[in-house]
Amino acid sequence: MNFSTPKKRQAGEPILPMINVVFLLLIFFLLSSQIAPRAPFAVTPPELESGEPPTPEAVLFMAADGQLHFSGAEGGDALAAVAAQAAELEVLTLRADAGVPAREVAALISRLRDAGIKAVSLTGTGS
Repeated sequence: MNFSTPKKRQAGEPILPMINVVFLLLIFFLLSSQIAPRAPFAVTPPELESGEPPTPEAVLFMAADGQLHFSGAEGGDALAAVAAQAAELEVLTLRADAGVPAREVAALISRLRDAGIKAVSLTGTGS
C-alpha cells in the first residue's frame, strides 16, 4: 500500500483570458461589420405637400376559427363595416391566421370583391 501524499495535478492553462479575447473579438466584428449594404449616394425621400396625413391602413383580421374583426366590429358587422368603407379603400389588408383553410380565405376574398373592395393584400398574423 502506498500511503504517501498523492502528486498534485498540474494546473491547466487559465481559460478566462481566452474567453475575454473571444468576446472582445466578437464585439469588434459586430461593431465593424456591415449589416445592410450602404446606398451608393444619399437619397432624400419625398415630402407630403398637401398637408393631409396619410389615411390609416385598413386591416381585416381573420382568426383561426373564421371570426372576423375590422375597426372594432366583429363577425358579420365587420363585413358590413368593410362594405361601408369600400369606396374609400384603395387596398384592404387581410391578416388571416395560419390555421384558416385556404378555401375559406378564398371565399372571404370573393365576398369582399362582391362588397366593392378593389384590391386585397393578404398577410399572415406574424407580419
